[in-house]
Parts: sequence; structure tokens; C-alpha cells
Amino acid sequence: MFRVSLKDFTVYGKHGAYEAEHSYQQPFIVSITVELNNNQFGDNLSKTVNYADLQTVAYDVIANSPPIKLMETMIEHMFEKISQKYAVRRIAIKIEKPEAKLPHNGGVALVEGEWLNKQEN
Repeated sequence: MFRVSLKDFTVYGKHGAYEAEHSYQQPFIVSITVELNNNQFGDNLSKTVNYADLQTVAYDVIANSPPIKLMETMIEHMFEKISQKYAVRRIAIKIEKPEAKLPHNGGVALVEGEWLNKQEN
């Protein structure tokens, strides 16, 4: 089994559950891991997942979309874009929001999601 990943990509966007968050840029740190269906690549990029595409998906959803309230929704959008382009077995995404306003000092807000190809199960 092969996995292709993009780890700790920081992209800025105007997202959050609170309206005030839609008026300023804040960082989101994205990690995406895709489990491939295929293990026959023939040294051909078109037979695997291009990690540059994973970066573009994260960038498009966070930097180029109108405000999204939930990181869960961001992840769903990324699942949709990746699964429509590639035949993959599994997608795991983690988004961290290091500047999230929390009631106490310390900690990092994050949401993780996993998508499984229903046709594989």
C-alpha cells in the first residue's frame, strides 16, 4: 500500500464560526494523506496522486473561497475535490488553527477527518 502526503502546509484565510473572523487573515495548517488504490505506477506521475495537487486543493479551499464557519466544512470540500480527481482508497485531513481565540492560554484548535471510498469496502 502506498500513501502520498502533504504535511504542515500553512495557508491564510478569513474563516471561522464568528463573523469577526471573516474580516482578517489567519493561518490554517493543513496536512493531507491519501492512500492509493493502485500500486502499479510505471514511473508515471499520472498513475499516482501529485502532492502538488493536494497543496492546490488546500489553498483553493482556504485562500480562494468565501468565509467558511467550520473547519469540518473545509475538510468536506477538500474530500470532494480530491475524490473527484483521483481514485483513492482513503483520505485523511487535519487542519490546525494556531491563532484560534481560546478562553485559556495554551493549546491548538484542530479538526481531523477521514474519507473512505465506499466502492472499496
